[in-house]
Amino acid sequence: MKVMGLSRLFLVAPEAPFPSSRATAMATSGDDILQKATVVDDMLAAISGCGLVLGTTARLRSLPLPVTDPRKAAERVLAEAPQHEVAIVFGRENSGLTNEETRLCHYLVNIPTSEEYHSLNLAQAVQVVTYELHMAALSELPGEVAPPDWVPEPPERLEFYFQRLQRTLLEIGFLNPDQPKRLMQRLRRLYQRARPDENELNILNGILSATLERAGEREDDGA
Repeated sequence: MKVMGLSRLFLVAPEAPFPSSRATAMATSGDDILQKATVVDDMLAAISGCGLVLGTTARLRSLPLPVTDPRKAAERVLAEAPQHEVAIVFGRENSGLTNEETRLCHYLVNIPTSEEYHSLNLAQAVQVVTYELHMAALSELPGEVAPPDWVPEPPERLEFYFQRLQRTLLEIGFLNPDQPKRLMQRLRRLYQRARPDENELNILNGILSATLERAGEREDDGA
């Protein structure tokens, strides 16, 4: 991170006491970043307040989010960073990100590798992505610019909306209570792709409120 000009590190529930003497020794001249790292209990806490969340993965899910490569991801990060906080999430060395964690991301970042052998350890993956970020920052070519009045809502607000959406769909009988996950995954992907701002999310919440109110009126009328 330090070699590529990055300094803000968040660690989610590290297994060993932190910071450990081994971690400090391995960090060498980058131990100042390690000492200032923020330790949190879960991923949602780590990405709280972020308008863009990119999750790195080597696996493609049955319902994948939009997938991009590190170079295009770096261009998007540079375009949006002036407007809001951005997080790039790396998973565990052995198993990567869980399905629940990837669902908190707006995009997935996949590093293109050989078809015959595509094993990258965590440190290598971090280096590839941070290198592309550094090169994008050095580039003089103008990239895509986010609208100045668009600030997408952070993950914690969207999680609250998803919970409310599921309750509403169950209440009106649209969602199968025995198998709600499949449809909710598709809806989650839809809203994550749209990345609504505060006004848009308020509209969506208003639709849910009106839907529940109308459903209650129909029940009272015996409809």
